[in-house]
Amino acid sequence: MKLNSRIHGIIDYGVVIFLWLSPTFFGLPQITALFTYILGGVHLALTILTDFEMGLLKIVPLKVHGWIELIVSIILVGVAFYLDTLEGLIAKYFYLGFALAVFVTYIFSDYKLTEKKNV
Repeated sequence: MKLNSRIHGIIDYGVVIFLWLSPTFFGLPQITALFTYILGGVHLALTILTDFEMGLLKIVPLKVHGWIELIVSIILVGVAFYLDTLEGLIAKYFYLGFALAVFVTYIFSDYKLTEKKNV
């Protein structure tokens, strides 16, 4: 079963909230917390700019949104190990887990619009 673009968009907004709450909830160290807040803002911008039901400006094609998420999930693995050298295991495990979550979302999402747009 694939997640349709509407469900994916709802998940995206939930991810932004998760990222913005994570530094406090998980007690993330300073650099990791800053990176997490910034990543939340970037993710919000991507979601707002994506051309799907949950996007507001509809500039970025949904397929490109998907490719960005795939690339980000891979990059976040490297980020996890880099942050581990700076701030320890909590940063590493947080970003390894988040990278996995982004990748799983990518795998299970349908990056084709499944609902008709109202014109």
